[in-house]
Amino acid sequence: LRRIALAATGAGEVLTMIQTLRTLIVDDEPLAIERLQILAGQQDGIALVGTASDGASALRMVDALSPDLLLCDIAMPDLDGLQVAAALDELDNPPAIVFVTAFDRYAVAAFDVAAVDYLLKPVSPDRLGRAIARVREWRATDRASTKKSQWINEFWVQNRGEMLRVDAAQVDLVEAERDYMRLHVGGRSWLIHQTIKSLEARMNPDQFLRIHRSKMVRRNGIVGLKHHGDGAWSVDLGEGGVHRIGRTYLHDVKAIMQA
Repeated sequence: LRRIALAATGAGEVLTMIQTLRTLIVDDEPLAIERLQILAGQQDGIALVGTASDGASALRMVDALSPDLLLCDIAMPDLDGLQVAAALDELDNPPAIVFVTAFDRYAVAAFDVAAVDYLLKPVSPDRLGRAIARVREWRATDRASTKKSQWINEFWVQNRGEMLRVDAAQVDLVEAERDYMRLHVGGRSWLIHQTIKSLEARMNPDQFLRIHRSKMVRRNGIVGLKHHGDGAWSVDLGEGGVHRIGRTYLHDVKAIMQA
C-alpha cells in the first residue's frame, strides 16, 4: 500500500491509502512502450514491473511476475493482445487487462475477453487515470462469483478520440451501415465495426429482436405494431420512430403479441 494523502478534517487527520498496482506494459513498438512508461509513471499507485514486446513474452512475464495489470496493445504479430487476454482468462487470478490500441475495430472482441477498459492511442494522462480507477473498482469486486454471460452486455464506442462504455440494455435500435452498425441510444448514436449477422448472434434474444435484414430493436422499446394495409407492417418505437418490418422477420415480430 502506498500513502497518497493526509487530509485534515474536523475530526482530525484521515489517512487515505491506495493499493499499488504492479503493472506490465505489452507493445511491439518501442516508442509506444516508452510513452506508456512515462504516462504510467505519472500515475499514483502504479509500479512498473516490466515490459514485453510480443504476446508470448507477455505470458512468460505474467507467469514469472504475477502483475496486477496489463496495459496491452492488440495488433501484434503472432500472438496478439486478444489471444494474450484469452490465455490469461484461464488463470485462477488473472491480471486486469486494459487494451491500448490505435484501432477501434476490436471493441466488440474486447468484450469476449473481459477487458476492463479500452484506450485509443495516443492516450492522455487523464484517460489513463480513469482506466486505472476502473481497474481498482474491478479488482474490488468478487470476480470469482461473477459468471461471464454469453451475450453482449456492453459496447465500447469511439467518442471524441476515446472509447466509452454503452450499456447494451439501453440500446433502442441497431442499424447496419455497410460494414458498420449504428447503435441508437436515446437521442445519440455511435458506429461500431461489426456486421449485423455476427452482432445478432451475440445479442440476447430475450432483449433484442431482428425486424429487418439491416435492423434490430430492443423488445421493451416497442410501443406497438402498425399494419399498412398492403401486407406490410412496421414497428413503432415511440420517439425512436417507425421502422418497416422485413417480410422474412414478420412472423417472429408478430409472435411477440402472443408472448
